[in-house]
Amino acid sequence: MKYLCLLMLVFIGCKESKQKEAPLSSQQIEAVQSIPNSEVAVQYAQGFTIKKQGHLTYVEVNSPWPNANVPYKYVLIDKRHKNELKDSLIYLRKNFDAVVFTPAKRIAATSTTHIPAFQLLEVSDYLIGFAETDFISSPVLRKRVESGQIVELGVNESINEEVVIALQPDLFIGFGVSNENKSYNTISKAGIPVVYNGDWVEETPLGKAEWIKFMGAFIGKSKQANQIFNTIVSEYNKAKKLALKASSQPTVISGSMFKDIWYVPAGESWLAQFFKDANANYLWKDTKGTGSLSLNFETVLMKARETEYWIGSGQFISYNQLKQANPHYQQFNFFKHKKIYTYGLSTGDKGGMLYYELAPSRPDMVLKDIIHILHPDLLPEYSTVFFKPLQS
Repeated sequence: MKYLCLLMLVFIGCKESKQKEAPLSSQQIEAVQSIPNSEVAVQYAQGFTIKKQGHLTYVEVNSPWPNANVPYKYVLIDKRHKNELKDSLIYLRKNFDAVVFTPAKRIAATSTTHIPAFQLLEVSDYLIGFAETDFISSPVLRKRVESGQIVELGVNESINEEVVIALQPDLFIGFGVSNENKSYNTISKAGIPVVYNGDWVEETPLGKAEWIKFMGAFIGKSKQANQIFNTIVSEYNKAKKLALKASSQPTVISGSMFKDIWYVPAGESWLAQFFKDANANYLWKDTKGTGSLSLNFETVLMKARETEYWIGSGQFISYNQLKQANPHYQQFNFFKHKKIYTYGLSTGDKGGMLYYELAPSRPDMVLKDIIHILHPDLLPEYSTVFFKPLQS
C-alpha cells in the first residue's frame, strides 16, 4: 500500500495551480522505481496519452479542443482493486480531473463520434444517456433510444443536469470548445466523473480513429480496441496502396455553400488527406491549414469550372435542389456530367448523418468510398457507405 501511495506522488502530474508535493527520499524513489511502468502505444493521435502503472491507468487529454493550453488528467482504477486504494482516493481526487473505476458500464455521452466505439467494442448496452438522441444514426442504438434504454440528455451546451445526476452513470463523456460548460461542472460536483473526448480535434484520418483506444481504456476493452484499430490501419493502408495503381488522377473539389460563402477543406485538412490517399487531384491541395477556406462562389467557379467530381456536397441530395439554391451550379462540369456525391443520403431514422457519426471511426470506409467513385475499376464490387450520387 505504501508503495502505491509513493507511486502516485512521483508519477501523478498536477495542474500548475496545485501545490507541489514534498520531495521524496532516495530510498522512497528507489522503491517506487521498482514498480513496472508501461505506456500504451498511440501512433497517430496527437490529443491523448495512456500510461499504466500497477493497478492504475493514467489518461491525459492534451487537446480537448483547439488551442487548449491546460491538459486534462484522469486516473482509472480497476474495480477489482478498489478496496486496496480506498485510502488514496482523497489524494487522487484532489490531483486529477476525474477518478474513474473501470470498466465503466453505465455511460452518458454527448457526441455522435462517441457512438461507434460502443458498437465496435460490442458494449452497446453500456450507453444509457445521450445528448440530442435524434442525431444517432446507428440502427442498433436507435432501437435502444426508442425503447427508452438510452435517455435524452438535452443539448450539449445546456445538458439537463438533473437527468444525468438521476441516471448516476459511471462515466460522463463530454466534448466542448472551452471549459466553460457549467453543466459539466455541476455534474462533476455531484460525484460523476466527467472526461473530455477530443477525437474531433485530430487532423488526420487515422488520428481520429485511434481514439477508440481512449474509449477502450474506460470501458475495460483496451485489448479489443487495439485489435480493432490495427485492422482499420491495415485496411486503410491496403486501400491507399491500391489507389496508386490508378491510371489517372481525377480532379475533385469538396465543401459547400453557406449563405454567400463556399467553405472548402484546406490542403492540410482531414478530408484533403483522404483525397491525397485516394490518388485524386484536389484543387486546393497546396493551401495551408487544417480547417476550411472561405471563398466566394465566383472564385470557386473560376478555379473549378472544369473539375470532374464534387465529393461532399453538404446536405444537398438532388440536382434540382442545387439548381434551386443557385442556378450557376449548372456551369460546373461535374453538374453537367452528373458526378456529384453527397453524404446527405446516408441518414438514420431521425435524420442524423451517418457520415458525422461513423466516418471519423472508420477512415478505411471513407477512403474506399472515394476510391470507388474516382477509380471504379479498382474496387468494382464495392458499395459506398457514406457518399451517394446526387438524385436526378
